[in-house]
Amino acid sequence: MNDGLRSGKSHDRDRSSARVPSVTGGPEVLLAGIALGLTLVIPPGPMNGLIAAQTARRGLRAGILTGAGAMTADLILASVVLGLGASALLGPYSREIDLIGAGVLFLFAYRLFRQRHQTAAGPSGRGRAYLAGLVLGIGNPFQILWWLTAGLALVGSGGALLLGGLFAAIALWILTFPLGLHRVLKRHPRASEGLAMASMLLLAAFALFLLYLAFA
Repeated sequence: MNDGLRSGKSHDRDRSSARVPSVTGGPEVLLAGIALGLTLVIPPGPMNGLIAAQTARRGLRAGILTGAGAMTADLILASVVLGLGASALLGPYSREIDLIGAGVLFLFAYRLFRQRHQTAAGPSGRGRAYLAGLVLGIGNPFQILWWLTAGLALVGSGGALLLGGLFAAIALWILTFPLGLHRVLKRHPRASEGLAMASMLLLAAFALFLLYLAFA
């Protein structure tokens, strides 16, 4: 779910795919995995913006389901990157990835703008929240690049224990982040529309940033 890492794009693709020597298992590896997972989910970015918008517009369950969709995307990306060595396959297509990601972010920003007065969510709306998190996660270049760089090198060295800690951190975040927002919005309900609009602007800003990177 990384929304802030972009420095890895400037590194040599061969270096990003290099494995560091394996480390021994133990509590320190699990804690390292949790810390690594927090670097993936905490930085402000399009995914946290979408989770915040869904929580503000559709409620706590929709926010959590959006995060669950994002975590599913991380599982898919981890499987592809770690299992197939995707860094070598996707390296030549960084511009195309940026353009697709920009399109996805613009689409979600537009949808947030159109739905700015909606507040209720039935079962189908909650299902769309999960799908929104999944689609944004799969099409988010920041998330892809995290797995191609930090994820590939560090998870490859720590093995299953570190990977378990990483996804434990993601699961904790997708529960606590929407819950914290929901409690704040219950006390200050008028803030929900402003939060949703701020999330829309954040998505649009990251889309413009990706367009800049694609043509820089």
